[in-house]
Amino acid sequence: MIREIAKSIREYKKVSILTPIFVSLEVVIECIIPFLTAEMVNRIKGGHEISEITLYGIMLIVLAGLSLAFGALAGSTCATASCGLAKNLRRDMFHKVQDYAFENIDRFSTSSLVTRLTTDVTNVQNAYMMILRMLVRAPMMLILAMVMTFAINAELAVNFLYAMLFLAVALTIITLLSYPVFRKVFRKYDDLNASVQENITNMRVVKAYVKEDAETEKFRGASGMLYKMFVKAEKILVLNGPMMQLAMYACIMAIGWFGAQFVVEGTLTTGELMSMFTYTMQILMSLMMLSMVFVMVAMSAASARRIVEVLEERSDLANPADPVYDIKDGSIEFRNVSFDYFVHEFDQGQDDSVLRDINLKIASGETIGILGGTGSAKSTLVQLIPRLYDTSKGEVLVGGRNVKEYDLETLRNNVAMVLQKNVLFSGTIKENLRWGNADASDEELVQACRLAQADEFIQRFPDGYDTYIEQGGSNVSGGPKQRLCIARALLKKPKILILDDSTSAVDTRTDALIRKAFREDIPNTTKLIISQRISSIEDADRIIVMNDGKICGIGTHDELLKSNAIYQEVYETQKKGADDDE
Repeated sequence: MIREIAKSIREYKKVSILTPIFVSLEVVIECIIPFLTAEMVNRIKGGHEISEITLYGIMLIVLAGLSLAFGALAGSTCATASCGLAKNLRRDMFHKVQDYAFENIDRFSTSSLVTRLTTDVTNVQNAYMMILRMLVRAPMMLILAMVMTFAINAELAVNFLYAMLFLAVALTIITLLSYPVFRKVFRKYDDLNASVQENITNMRVVKAYVKEDAETEKFRGASGMLYKMFVKAEKILVLNGPMMQLAMYACIMAIGWFGAQFVVEGTLTTGELMSMFTYTMQILMSLMMLSMVFVMVAMSAASARRIVEVLEERSDLANPADPVYDIKDGSIEFRNVSFDYFVHEFDQGQDDSVLRDINLKIASGETIGILGGTGSAKSTLVQLIPRLYDTSKGEVLVGGRNVKEYDLETLRNNVAMVLQKNVLFSGTIKENLRWGNADASDEELVQACRLAQADEFIQRFPDGYDTYIEQGGSNVSGGPKQRLCIARALLKKPKILILDDSTSAVDTRTDALIRKAFREDIPNTTKLIISQRISSIEDADRIIVMNDGKICGIGTHDELLKSNAIYQEVYETQKKGADDDE
């Protein structure tokens, strides 16, 4: 885990090394100052000349200045190193997520990934800051101060050993008790973020059903649970303070009591007793720092483990060693294809595949309609073509080659897919469209939008193609959003175009115009159209009927009306619904 996190330090290794050096110099000087102070007090008490005392004063001022300078430098380099680590961790995690296959993304919730990129990284950043400074400062000051106290008076210094033993046991118990609680806390963070994200994303639905109070109560419940768990963790951690104070006051009382006796007996000078009190504070502050580090590490360890889970997740999809960069045509073939989202090693005997025994050939330029009920695996079938998922068994061929032989970027640039959930990003219409082709000219944008029947409504906007789209396309209704997504896919000029129920929100007339444009303007592009409406696919070259992960019928509209019971049932239902509307 530590090794994986450390990989993200990279260009901040230098400042990460300089910080402990500056801290060490600061500590050495701080440990010298009490010794010199004791010597100066003894010389004042002994009636030494003012020049000698002044020299000690100048030395103390110089050392104090150097200590402040090294402390400031340590603070600066530490801040740079910890913030740099956080920046690199977020970048590494984000880049890693971008490389995930759909199957990898399915293993993490969106809210969990957001929490890991924000809260968890911040916790690791704070822990790294404390490690660079306090984990260097505290042990070093502890050791040096202990050496100095033993040099002054070993009998008094023994008290510190008792205090350290007591605190070591107490802090170990506190750390062991708090760590499991913090692990649960961050899982609850995921739930809270999920609740907030879901509510804000679907705010219009919430208001439409007047569910504000119910959602508020739901959030209050999640927030309340997080509060209770944090309180539980803090109740354990708060014991750290009393333990430190107990050890501190016990040491001060012991040194004051026994030190006074030693001064009276003449075995200890007044200056040495004063320096002992100073070293006492340094030792106890060191122990306090160590306890804070242990607490922070205990809290951040859970966060670090969650971050490493994201970084160590290996994408199920990868480029071959010698990828193919040229796709001959838009032909598609499925050979004995089966697919399962989750492969259970202990359950090999059962066939729980989402897709089973798919054998299919599609010629380049063909228009294929795909029909099936909810859960029939229509979307899963087409997602295997651009390798959004990989087959569990069998192989998928595009242009006569297995899709696993192609360079992933090349494959996905040639297989344009408009997903079921149409998503637009914050930015202008032009910026959204150029996701399909970053170098597309304005003329190409307009042409793609005309094919998708989007140009007409875009021109009605005051800013036209420069109209700003809000995050998620919230200021655009369903139909226009679908048409913009289709136009974006067309800009890729793909060999294969897949529409996954991407015209469900447009009227039948517009749907027909889109299909007509496809036939006339991109006849050589293979088109796969998933739809619940028969009217959207009835003019396709062939229609595939799916049921329960299998192909249960292939043919033209007329052929399926005669031979396929499922197609007949859907047709009759939709025809009856249309007649009732009339």
